[in-house]
Amino acid sequence: MNRARYVLTPWSAQHDLSPPSIERGEGVYLYDAEGRRYLDLASGLVAVNLGHGHAGVARAIGEQAARLAYASPALGNSEREAFAAELSALSPWPEGCRTFFTTGGSESNEDAMKIVRAITGRHKILAAYRSYHGSGLGAGVLTGENRRWPSEPGPPGIVHFFAPFPYRSPFETRDPVVECERALAHLELVLTYEGAERVAAIFIEPVVGSNGAIVYPEGYLAGLRELCDRHGILLVFDEVMTGFGRTGESFASVRFGVRPDAIVFAKGATSAYVPLGGVMLRETHAAYFDTHVLGCGHTYSGHPVAMAAGRATLAAYRDGDLFARGRLIEGWLREDLARLAERNPLVGEVRGVGAFFAIELVADRETRAPLVAWQGASAGILPALLGRLRDLGVYTFGRYNVLLVTPPLIVSREETREGIAALETALDELAAAAPVR
Repeated sequence: MNRARYVLTPWSAQHDLSPPSIERGEGVYLYDAEGRRYLDLASGLVAVNLGHGHAGVARAIGEQAARLAYASPALGNSEREAFAAELSALSPWPEGCRTFFTTGGSESNEDAMKIVRAITGRHKILAAYRSYHGSGLGAGVLTGENRRWPSEPGPPGIVHFFAPFPYRSPFETRDPVVECERALAHLELVLTYEGAERVAAIFIEPVVGSNGAIVYPEGYLAGLRELCDRHGILLVFDEVMTGFGRTGESFASVRFGVRPDAIVFAKGATSAYVPLGGVMLRETHAAYFDTHVLGCGHTYSGHPVAMAAGRATLAAYRDGDLFARGRLIEGWLREDLARLAERNPLVGEVRGVGAFFAIELVADRETRAPLVAWQGASAGILPALLGRLRDLGVYTFGRYNVLLVTPPLIVSREETREGIAALETALDELAAAAPVR
C-alpha cells in the first residue's frame, strides 16, 4: 500500500518520507512490516509509559467495548466515575479534584483556557515561548514555538513570555539562581504591561517537553505559584508529557512540590493505548460550576472504553510501582548520558528528570552554538541522525538540535544500555563527519 498516496503525515512536507511501517509492539520494542526490531527509546511520543502490548490494558479495552462501547457524556457511567475518583486520589490537592475528559492534550488545553476564563472573569492567558500545548487553533496559539505560526491569527488574549533556560539563557547569565530571579522579574514586568488584573491564568509545562526536556531552576515553579497567588491568577500545569510517572512521581507537580490550580493531562493516562485527555480541576475551583454552566463538551468526553483503559493503566502503574521506577531510570540515564557527553564533542548538555531526558547537540561547546539553528528553516541533520538510529535498531525523536531520550517506565538496565550504545555509535559517526570544536 502506498502510504504517501493516502495518508497525510503531521508536521512534515509530504515528499520523500520513508519511515518504517510499524506493525507490532511488545514491551519496549517495535516491529516493522519486514520484521525489523526497534528499541522504543521515545515511548512513542513520550506516551507509551507501560511499553507495548500490556495484556491487562488490552483486556480491559476489549471487555469494555463488548459490554458498553459508548455512553453520552450527559449520562452517568460507572467506569467514568470510578476513573475520575482515582484521579482525584492521585492528584496533588488534599481536597481532591474533578475531571473534565477529552480525547487528547490539545483539546484539554483549549478547554482549560475556557475554564479559567469562566472562573476568573478575565480573558488574558500567558504561556512561555519555548513551549508546545497542542495543534488545535486555541492550543496552537497558546504554544510558544514555531508550531504556533500555522494557527495564527488565532484567539485573542494570549501573551507569551520568556521562561528560564540556563543553558541558553534569555537573561544573559549562566547562573541558575540569577536566571530564576531574572525570569520571575521579567514575568512580573510582562504582567505590569498586560495588566495582572486582566490575566486569567499562566499555562506552563513543569518540564518543557518536545522543546528540549528543560528542567526549570529550583525555585522557578514555586515563584510562579507565589506570583499567581499575589495577583489572583490561576496556575495551570500542562502535564501531557510529565504526568503518570514520567518524572518519577505521579505528576511533576508532586515531584517539585508545587500545586497548580489545574492539571492538563493525556498520553500516559492510558499509556496511549486509546486516545484520552482531560483537565483535572482543583475542587476549590471545580465548585464554581455547581452554580455556573460548564461551557465545554465533546461527543467522546469520558468515553467508556478510554475510561476502562485508564483504570487498567493506573492499576498497572500501581502494581509495578512504576511511578517510583522513574527515579531509578533517572539514575541510569544520568550515568550513561554523562559518559556519552564526556566523550562526544557534539554533546553540549545532557539534562532531564525521571525517564525524561534530552541531548543538546552543539557545533561549539564553548560558545554553545547549536548544531542546527533552533526554529531554523531546515530540519538540518536530525532526520538523517534519526534514520541512522533506526538502522541501529533504535527509535526516538527530537527537534532541530535536541534529541529526546524518554524510554517506557518498564525499561530494564540492559535495554537502556542498548539504546545508549546506539546513540553513541550514531553520534560518533556524526562527530567524525561534522566539523566541531
